[in-house]
Parts: sequence; C-alpha cells; structure tokens
Amino acid sequence: MKILVKGAGVAGLVMAHELMQRGGAQITVCDVRPQSGGGASWFAGGMLAPFCERESAPKVVLEFGRHAADWWAAALPCHVVRRGSLVLAMPRDEGELRRFATKTSGHERLDSAGVEALEPDLGNRFKHGLFYGGEAHLDPRRALSALHEKLRASGVIFQFNTDEDGRTGFDYVFDCTGLKSVRSGLRGVRGEMLILHAPDVALSRPVRLLHPRIPLYIVPRANQHFMIGATMIESNHDGPITARSLMELLNAAYSVHPGFGEASVVETGVGIRPAYTDNLPQVHQDGKNISVNGFYRHGFLLAPAMARQAADLFRKKEA
Repeated sequence: MKILVKGAGVAGLVMAHELMQRGGAQITVCDVRPQSGGGASWFAGGMLAPFCERESAPKVVLEFGRHAADWWAAALPCHVVRRGSLVLAMPRDEGELRRFATKTSGHERLDSAGVEALEPDLGNRFKHGLFYGGEAHLDPRRALSALHEKLRASGVIFQFNTDEDGRTGFDYVFDCTGLKSVRSGLRGVRGEMLILHAPDVALSRPVRLLHPRIPLYIVPRANQHFMIGATMIESNHDGPITARSLMELLNAAYSVHPGFGEASVVETGVGIRPAYTDNLPQVHQDGKNISVNGFYRHGFLLAPAMARQAADLFRKKEA
C-alpha cells in the first residue's frame, strides 16, 4: 500500500510517524517548501502545556494533550524537557493570576519564595505564581529536524519543492497542509515571535506572564537563547512583525527580567496558524482522502492525538 502525506510541518511529520509505526505501507511525504518544518511549525514555542492551555481552550485540549510529552519523549528520546511551566503576573495584574488559576487545574500556588526557588534569576520580583509541574517543553526546530531524520532513516520518502495537488498512484492521501488544504472552513491566525540571546538571563522552564492585553510566554532554548511570543491576530497577513508587537513583546520580557533589556534580537518571525471556527483540529475522511488540519496554537500539543485518530480511522476502513 502506498500512502501520501501532504505537508511536512508538525502535523504531517507526526502523521507519517504514526503510520510508519503501524507498518504495512510505503509512505511518501511531500511539501511545496524546500524542507521539513516550514510554516507555522517553524515559529512555534514548543510548549507541551495542556493544563495552561485549558485557561482559554475547551476540555478536549487537556484530554488530548496530556499525553503529548510522553509521545514526543518516546519518538525522540532526550528532546523533551520536563520541568513544568511557571505562570506569573505583575502585582497590578494579580487578578489575572487568580482568574487563570480558577480556569485551570494541575497547579501549585507559589509565594515569592516559591517562585525564587524555581527560578532564582527572578529573585523577589513576583509575589505569587502558579507552577504546573506536569508540563514540559521542547525545541520545535530541533524536534522537527530529528523527526525528519528518523522517518527518512526508516524508509519514508521525502519530496520537497513539489506541488501537492494532483498526485496519483497512492492508495490513501493524508492532507496535513493547514491553510493550503482544499478543505474549506479554515482561517489564519497570525502569531508574531522573537528569539533573543540574553546572556544575563537564566530560566530553566517556560514562563508565562499574564497581562489583560498582551499575555507573553518565554521559552528557554540552548545557549541562553529565548523564544518570546506570541501575539494572536485574526489575519492571514504573513508580512514582517509590526513595530507595535515588537515593542510590546520586548517591554513585557523586560518586565519579567531586566536582563532582557541587554539582549540581542537574533530573529523575528511570523507564523500563520490554521484554525477552524472553534479553534480545534479536525479529522475528516472523504473516500481515500483524510484531512488532518486546524491545529491553531496547539500543533505540537495535539498532533500526536490527532494523528492517532486519523490512523485509527484509516485502519478501521481497511479492516
């Protein structure tokens, strides 16, 4: 049996991995881009944070996402960092922290000493915090590259710089192309991010700063680099980051740690996330074509569960 997976972002690579693990098929992954991991996946934060996401997402995100860290750890040993997530708010915004706590579970309430014990670099800047010890994170770019290499070494065929439409000779086609999908109902949600090199800052886990207007997350990467994100703008426009967003993200990061004021801006980026009306991914089957799209801001978190669902649908039809 020959299977085509269209799209080599996080959804397509995870889908290919799920199919490969089940065996019995020759898998080809194609993408119009020159390499794996393009599009919104390249600009992701890599937070495997189902409890925190529950603040603004329905319960199904927690149910589907709570095993994501285990999936990534099994697929790519040594890539998942299990140090939890820390949620903070400036004193004037502590009402936001209380609201966040009421909408989520799986957290421990911290006083200033507790915050400092987890992240000594933050000192006594924050009176209270929430610690979600069951969460994790990974570096999306390293993970996508490693997943690509694992699939290639296992016999999956990759074809880049190629049109995904009109492909023939395959028994099944899995469409994981996001906004490029032929399926209707998807919209774009623009997310802007920065990568900073901040030698004066040491953080060991993702930190979320709550704010009524611009919530911020800071995700540590290797060698004192930090991913700062991300805006959520209802737009398909993929142009450069705006000056307003750049200033607001930098100001918020500086409020977390003044060392970010001396950081170097290594990269700015914009990713357009594909989303359905309810901001939840969907699996649809139309004959030999199966669509797995609409991951919104939950690509790394929900791709394993949705790939499992799509593969189960495919195997049930074949049985």
